[in-house]
Amino acid sequence: MYQRISTQVNIEDTIIRQNPNLNLKEGSMTAKFTYDTKRMNRNAVLEVGADTRKTPLSSKIRLGWHVCRADDYVTATRYFKCSKFKHRTAECRGEVTCPLCAGPHTIKACKSHPTTHKCINCAMYNKHNPTKVISADHSALDRGCPSLQAVLERNKLNTEY
Repeated sequence: MYQRISTQVNIEDTIIRQNPNLNLKEGSMTAKFTYDTKRMNRNAVLEVGADTRKTPLSSKIRLGWHVCRADDYVTATRYFKCSKFKHRTAECRGEVTCPLCAGPHTIKACKSHPTTHKCINCAMYNKHNPTKVISADHSALDRGCPSLQAVLERNKLNTEY
């Protein structure tokens, strides 16, 4: 069982009080939201300034009875009609594409076996970059997808700290 942090303000106060070694000041962070993972872990997303950002990243944080690590929260926008990154519904001109097998159907209609999954993003990369071929033998939903990792890395580089 994990400890429930009741309010976002409570998260900020708790981090400041339980981590005096970090020299965080009140108002140096703003809790944005929390979410639960499939493994029943609760994550808190906090917005911090550039001067505060490096401090939690370089050390462990005590929060309640837990010792946690901090990391940058970076996401990739994906439209689930075509399973491609970096655009929204209004901008999509793609065909319906299954994120599991890259077939012309929705994920609900997919009957492919996990060994036949194919990533539409990695396949498109290979089509446009024949000299730098990457593996496309995974679904577009795979967290280890090279295309997803490239988008996340690009988003990190474009974030102004």
